[in-house]
Amino acid sequence: MIAIILGTRAELIKTFPLMLELERREKPYVFIHTGQHSLGKLCEEFGVKKPDVVLSKPPEKTTKFWTKAGKAIAWSFTIIPRIKLSLRKMEGLKFVIYHGDTMSTASAAIASSKFLNPQKKWFNVHLEAGLRSGSLFEPFPEEISRRIVTLFSDILFAPSEIAARNLRGRKHVYQVGNTIVDSILLSIKIARKKGYKSPKGKYALMTIHRHENIKNRKRLAKIVEILSYSPITTYWLMHDNTRRQLEKFGLMEKVKKMKHVRITGLKTYVEFSLWLKNAKFLITDGGSVQEESLALKKPCILLRKRTERIAGLHTGINFLTGLNIEYAKEVLHEVVDMKIPKFKNPYGDGNARKRILDVIFSLE
Repeated sequence: MIAIILGTRAELIKTFPLMLELERREKPYVFIHTGQHSLGKLCEEFGVKKPDVVLSKPPEKTTKFWTKAGKAIAWSFTIIPRIKLSLRKMEGLKFVIYHGDTMSTASAAIASSKFLNPQKKWFNVHLEAGLRSGSLFEPFPEEISRRIVTLFSDILFAPSEIAARNLRGRKHVYQVGNTIVDSILLSIKIARKKGYKSPKGKYALMTIHRHENIKNRKRLAKIVEILSYSPITTYWLMHDNTRRQLEKFGLMEKVKKMKHVRITGLKTYVEFSLWLKNAKFLITDGGSVQEESLALKKPCILLRKRTERIAGLHTGINFLTGLNIEYAKEVLHEVVDMKIPKFKNPYGDGNARKRILDVIFSLE
């Protein structure tokens, strides 16, 4: 038996291809939801089953925490024993799978570990293992979370060669690519079947939500200034917490006055996949979206000081600006009509889900 523990939309987005592949192979699994985000509608869109077990009531809004680290840590202490109890009730459990670097991921790794289950007979499996930015606070708290998860995991699936090197010395490390590449390619197919449309003409996309950016007035002001230099229509897919911080710092009116900027709410992942496919470039401080941009060969302007997706910086289309306004301005004008260089996606070819399951079932 396999247990898959997920808490956030991002985790489900990156794990649904694995779930579909399990169903294709007629392999049973139990879907445990920590309740960090609401996942019901996303499950319907991806065509996967809804959670078998829900450990806390999902929020109606974006997240339980609104970037409040103290509240997130306190919640984790309550969810760990619930995960542990759920796993102990399962008969014939062989693998516990979790993805990424969220509070739910860290909670799942600790709750299913040998530290809390000395007699356990299952393997702890971490998807997207080995990513490192080199700074505990860039991004925060994800960099801390992923290091904790590594400590408590038995099988580590690395998304790239660099990530695999970061795990040297550990047993059961497998470089398989990242399931996010599977996700974006599958989602574009779903979007076309559903008849979704993207904006017409030449446009860019923007997403900003990192804790260290939106909670810092100086950084957020720099991001707004960088946006002012975007040479084409730019759709800002705005998170609720980002909007709140822009308003708190008095920056929202400045954004609204930019004639080339269109503020819109977040899209479903399937719809977003089509919007990104047809965009000229992406402006972001996100994590996985750096890999999605590579899968679709879209230039990505990264408004961060550091990135854990180091491999993408060697492709020629991912640009880490360090929030340097002049450099960002230069890159913005460079990418509008740039000729995309040939490169091999360091995060795989869209078949990570198959490689992961091949490894797992070879260890049964």
